[in-house]
Order: sequence, then C-alpha cells, then structure tokens
Amino acid sequence: MKINDSFKKNKFQFLASATLVILTIGVIFYYFQENLSLLDSLYFSVITLTTVGYGDISPQTELGKAFTIVYVIVGIGILFGFINSFADRSAERRARKKSGGENDD
Repeated sequence: MKINDSFKKNKFQFLASATLVILTIGVIFYYFQENLSLLDSLYFSVITLTTVGYGDISPQTELGKAFTIVYVIVGIGILFGFINSFADRSAERRARKKSGGENDD
C-alpha cells in the first residue's frame, strides 16, 4: 500500500467516524433539548444534514434554533466530505477491478 493510499484510507475512516459523531451529537441534543423521541431525533438530524428539510419537525426552542444553525454549517461539510470520500473509494475500486489490479485492503 502506498502512502497516498494510506492517507486516503485514514481520511475515509476519519470522515466516517466524524459523520457518526455529528449524527450522535444531533440525536442527543434534539432528544434532550427539543423533547423528541430517539427516532425523531435521528430522523431530524439526518433530514437536516442531508438538506432535505421536509419541515415536519423543526426546533421549537431558542437554544434548539441556535444549535441547528451551527449543526448545519459544521455537519453538512462533514457529511458531504464523507459521501465524496465514499464515492471516490468506490470509483477507485471499480477502476482497479476493470484493469485487473490488486484488491483493496
């Protein structure tokens, strides 16, 4: 494995972990601050970070609204970085299989 490959793998692992952390922070915050169920907290966190925003659930408290502003700015970058990293790894694997290259990991 080349150094560049190791860096890409570490970047992917970091972004995957960061995505789980940011989702967990959102779930915990919305569960306690906005009194949402765990499922609704997860649903709202995912819908918010993916920018879908159905509008069926929204923060009701001032603290919830302020948190959501920061959560969106930080979380979207992390989530989209992870999705991009995932897509890059998938494309690289397909290219290696096509060319008959070595297996990943």
